[in-house]
Amino acid sequence: MTDEGRNVVPLRTAVRTWFLISWQTFGGPAGQIAVMHRELVEERRWIGERRFLHAMSYCMLLPGPEAQQLAVYSGWLLNGWVGGLVAGVLFVLPGFITILALSWVYVAHGDSTLVTGVLLGLAAAVIPIVVQAVLRLGRRAVLNRVLLVLALGAFLALAVLGVPFPVVVLASGVAGWLLGRWRPGLTRLPEPAEPADGRPPLIPDDALHTTPRSARRSLGYLAVGLVLWAAPVAAAYALAGGQRTVFTEQGLFFGGMALVTFGGAYAVLSYVAQAAVEHYGWLTAQEMVRGLALAETTPGPLIMVVQFVAFLGAFRDPGSLDPWAAAVLASVLVVWVTFVPCFLFVFLGAPYVERLRGNETLAAALTGVSAAVVGVIANLALYFTVHTLFAEAERIGWEHLGLLVPVWSSFQWQPAALGALGAVLVFGLRWPVLRTLGVCGLAGLGLALVT
Repeated sequence: MTDEGRNVVPLRTAVRTWFLISWQTFGGPAGQIAVMHRELVEERRWIGERRFLHAMSYCMLLPGPEAQQLAVYSGWLLNGWVGGLVAGVLFVLPGFITILALSWVYVAHGDSTLVTGVLLGLAAAVIPIVVQAVLRLGRRAVLNRVLLVLALGAFLALAVLGVPFPVVVLASGVAGWLLGRWRPGLTRLPEPAEPADGRPPLIPDDALHTTPRSARRSLGYLAVGLVLWAAPVAAAYALAGGQRTVFTEQGLFFGGMALVTFGGAYAVLSYVAQAAVEHYGWLTAQEMVRGLALAETTPGPLIMVVQFVAFLGAFRDPGSLDPWAAAVLASVLVVWVTFVPCFLFVFLGAPYVERLRGNETLAAALTGVSAAVVGVIANLALYFTVHTLFAEAERIGWEHLGLLVPVWSSFQWQPAALGALGAVLVFGLRWPVLRTLGVCGLAGLGLALVT
């Protein structure tokens, strides 16, 4: 299929599906990818297992939130560029609305018991949800002991050695390529690739959307994307009479950040925190941590924490605008410059990546990346668990290297109890994500009121 206007599934059906998915995207990239896999591959069977993993591997190589880019890619496969826009926008929209509302509550009401209690329960519930997602992805991407070693190596490289994420991805791709040349069977996905229940996808691979490779098309997408990306920052600069304001500073800073966020939000959060707190003074270090907690427990990518940073920074330095209006405008601006490149990367690269699906060399490299992704997400799960259940943590080894371990004396029983409740609901009763989060949020509120 080469017609940009043709839809594999009815667009109205796709919109309803992406709207449903968008409100389940809790738990960071692991949980978000697992939700899309369950809806698109297992339940609706619109996309095959192998096609989904191929798209996921490509998105892991891009700067920016990989789960949101995977949504754009999947939407593109089903409904062309319109489907990609719908999927990508809906993926971000619930988180944007929620973070905007919580930012207003934080500025207007401070650390109320209501907000603190609900966040306590949600943060604890995310732990078993992420663990479940890691196990699900591991069963599908780690096909043998060699790939298991590759996943463990990626985990240790990040968790112990502090190797930069792009280096881990590059090394895993090279390892997959070498394995493909040495032992092709180790990196070759089983044929036919089917979901765990053995049912093939309802839509064959050949029926999914594709677009002929064209330099003219690519240049057109690039030109439109760059103009859309830069226009709001240029407008803010012009309206300020050529003076630097909080809007131009945030637009330039977060626009540049969007090009270097390899490995998702965790890989760049320390850089963002240092610049936002120490250089620009948009918020305090304690508020940065609270913003991260909000982003962890709301739908959408974790990088949405930048919206909280922008809101507080503009509220405190609104210039000639009303502080609340400035905060909302800054939130919209920063989300725009952060996510527009995500659409551009997918729309430019997807036709070329799809063309290479049958290339065994590339397939072997991406199989290595897929296995390493399991280790990467496991590292994120470890990081989040330690910082949720313990007030303090340290590294055993060197100053910036070594395994992250908790300070046992700082153990917090409240999130541990709520996390245990979430584990029972997820693994014991097999409750869905939203119901688990709702119960744990209410339990956290009750615990906060009592204690």
